[in-house]
Amino acid sequence: MGTRARKAAMTAALALAPVWAHAQNAPVAQSALPPSVDEMPLDMPSAGAAGLLTPRMTGLPVDLWQASSPDTLADLIAAVELPVPAARALMRVLMLTEALPPDGTRNGIDHLTNRIDWLTEQGAVEEALALLDITGTQDPRLFERWADLNLLLGRTEPVCRLLAAQPMLSTDFALRIFCTARGGDWEQAALLLQTGEALGQVSSRQAELLWHFLDSDLSEASAPLTPPVRPTPLEFRLFEALGEPLPTAPLPLEFSVLDLGGDTGWRAQLEAAERLARAGSLPANRLLGLYSQRQPAASGGVWDRVAAFQDFEEALGRGNGVLSQRLQALWPQMASARLLVPFAELYADTLSQSRLEGRAARIATRAAFLSDRYEDLAQGARDRDAETRFLTAIARGEAPEGATDLPHSEAVARAFSGAAMPDVLRAQLDERRLGEVILRALGLLASGAEGNGQDLTDALATLRGVGLEDAARRAALQLMILDAERAL
Repeated sequence: MGTRARKAAMTAALALAPVWAHAQNAPVAQSALPPSVDEMPLDMPSAGAAGLLTPRMTGLPVDLWQASSPDTLADLIAAVELPVPAARALMRVLMLTEALPPDGTRNGIDHLTNRIDWLTEQGAVEEALALLDITGTQDPRLFERWADLNLLLGRTEPVCRLLAAQPMLSTDFALRIFCTARGGDWEQAALLLQTGEALGQVSSRQAELLWHFLDSDLSEASAPLTPPVRPTPLEFRLFEALGEPLPTAPLPLEFSVLDLGGDTGWRAQLEAAERLARAGSLPANRLLGLYSQRQPAASGGVWDRVAAFQDFEEALGRGNGVLSQRLQALWPQMASARLLVPFAELYADTLSQSRLEGRAARIATRAAFLSDRYEDLAQGARDRDAETRFLTAIARGEAPEGATDLPHSEAVARAFSGAAMPDVLRAQLDERRLGEVILRALGLLASGAEGNGQDLTDALATLRGVGLEDAARRAALQLMILDAERAL
């Protein structure tokens, strides 16, 4: 990755990190304070400590993972489900922060690859490559990820060049065959393929694909190959070379980055941007900028959303009556696409300054609570019904005095009324297993989002107890509001 791309990835990572100091003045559970943040130069004791965010940026200690079992962390990272954007943002910070790997690992490479794999699955391809830019690719496990990410982006030349210079970095026969052919030695590639098949080093699916790649006559005479459900980046590039490019929409999220350039058409670009924005892997302003590029080409689906957005943008410079109408038309469109939080991040401030009434005013209020300025905007909310009073209390980190009909409100109220984290998590925190505790809290949050009120209370109380007050408030606000919108 070049310096410019790495800087862009680091900028994106910083933009996605929660503002940890934003809401830290409110009281939290006094009996479960986080370990003091010990700052020390990492000096890269191992590749596993690499990160794009420093402890000073995140407020997380450098021994975040050190006392936990590597296998436990691997299982938690692979299994965690993230029901709201605030949870996804917190998880991304955990994966991107500089922190020493778990004790008992030689160099932390496995922990690092778990982090890289999670980022890749979320479509954060540039951030994953930026981590590998820091660590280098001299370990075969790192080379494998680096090669896959570069192949995914169509950068085959550096992969094949490095593999030719250091063949011990990979035992992937399919990649070696591909690179040999790309270098012009088709006969040697065919010989390698025969050897790989005989030794069982190439799967039958890959062998069929590679034979078609090596023999143009075979490819022309045969029926089109059946595409795999989850192709590897190499398989994706082989299908492309055969003139049978695979559509990215049904593929894992990381393939969506290929459509962002617009080469496959505006609709594919929009749909890819929406998928990535839902995962928190695309800045809100870039998504909404794409909505403004040109006039929608048809109606239905994403086109209706584009039209509603452009109508709303045009109404921003007109009277409140027109704005109110256009906002009410756009809001359900963004809700159905699960993009209310990106929308709120860009427009909540503007809407808070408009004199809207009725349903439009209620939408503007909910947008304020979904934005990153939720606490400031809550002060100016004109609507003071039971729901707004409840949400305002949560935005301030206070115990709500009244009740509301919002989903999950009882569990949220308990969490902000002095509930303590579960004893088992408190014990793990005392053992300095902070990263593990946060991952377990995110797991409880996912269970709580499915309707387990006690798990939700425990999750939010734990986040508050370890000092992640902003994350707890945002998660609670988003969960209540987004579930309420889905129920409409």
